[in-house]
Amino acid sequence: MLSAFANAFRTPDLRKKILFTLGIIALFRVGSVVPVPNVDIQQVDACRRLAETGEQAGLYSLINLFSGGALLQLAIFALGIMPYITASIILQLLTVVVPRLEALKKEGQSGTAKITQYTRYLTLVLAVLNSTAFVTLAVNDQLFVGCPNSVVYSKDIFPVVVMVLTMTAGTGLVMWLGELITERGVGNGMSVLIFTQIAATFPTALWAIKAARPGASGWIVLLLVVAVGLVVMAAVIFMEQGQRRIPVQYAKKMVGGRLLGGTTTYIPLKVNQAGVIPVIFASSMMYLPVLYSQFQPESSISSWIQRYFVNGDHPLYMVTLFLLVVFFAYFYVSITFNPQEVAENMAKYGGFIPGIRAGRPTENYLSFVLNRLTLPGAIYLAVVALLPSIAFILLNANQNFPLGGTSLLIVVGVGLDTVKRIESQLQQRNYEGFLR
Repeated sequence: MLSAFANAFRTPDLRKKILFTLGIIALFRVGSVVPVPNVDIQQVDACRRLAETGEQAGLYSLINLFSGGALLQLAIFALGIMPYITASIILQLLTVVVPRLEALKKEGQSGTAKITQYTRYLTLVLAVLNSTAFVTLAVNDQLFVGCPNSVVYSKDIFPVVVMVLTMTAGTGLVMWLGELITERGVGNGMSVLIFTQIAATFPTALWAIKAARPGASGWIVLLLVVAVGLVVMAAVIFMEQGQRRIPVQYAKKMVGGRLLGGTTTYIPLKVNQAGVIPVIFASSMMYLPVLYSQFQPESSISSWIQRYFVNGDHPLYMVTLFLLVVFFAYFYVSITFNPQEVAENMAKYGGFIPGIRAGRPTENYLSFVLNRLTLPGAIYLAVVALLPSIAFILLNANQNFPLGGTSLLIVVGVGLDTVKRIESQLQQRNYEGFLR
């Protein structure tokens, strides 16, 4: 592996891509710690520590995780990549129900470019809405509940508008940086930026686990958490790489006096066909009742929500999250993989699954295999999503426990994808890859 890294930097064009990506990442991290105008940095630091340890920690944890902690610092890149993720998910769901978007998707590269343009516009709209909401909470002293002092210098309209515009512009800049990495760097730009922000929170979160216990016991717990994290990461890699390969045979046919076809390929169906999206959906749904309790704190329903859904260690919370992840895994797979469309395309080009008739029998067979395969994948996602809650119970760690849930799935998934991209470029230049 060390020789593969040396070969990567020895190749001029690949070295430029890697250094360019690292430069963009460094710029991205700088923007994640520079506050927007009209922010009192000292008060933000004091209030942020209260928010991260208080009951409201779970309310912003998903967005704060994707922003690398920039949200609760009111930084230029406070929203991070979250508006783009939300916009991408919305457009992907609308593609199934809106005929115009479905037609664009089938047009190939030109249609995909148009959908990408719509995603950019929707990202900016969501950035304006999100930045307005968070700036309003900060100005009204509601972003950090329990903080005695204001985190902004002025509450006049002009400084507030500047804060909103700065955060929105920061989101647009993040989107542009991600596209630059995709075009000129290594890996998928948006995924690399998400990886960067999540990985940036790991050292602080791990050190907080150690600091919670004085003396040698803190180091023992830290080493135990790291060891368990490596084991879980290995298990996640194993599951993410797992797939069911359905063989497909293409019949021979005469084209212009030439005999073509007769090839054998396969349809790869991953065990985790849905990726990390079900965990994001389920986590977002779990935040809705907590958000309601923040606006209606005096009601009996809010008291019930505070008791069972805020800390994340109650069995009712864990069972609800488990069922939501399983449900969204089946739901997302059903809208992203269409057995009928796959069967029709196979029949159109003369392909068939050995032992299965073309048409409806092929469609039924693909649906049967996909449903059987989605169950272990959904259970695996649910168990990984519950790791922070388990850590909260066993280690008394907070809900920002890094080695589980969305963070671990994204870090492993993006890491594997980036390594494969670099490895493919090395093999094109007759070098051995990382895994050889």
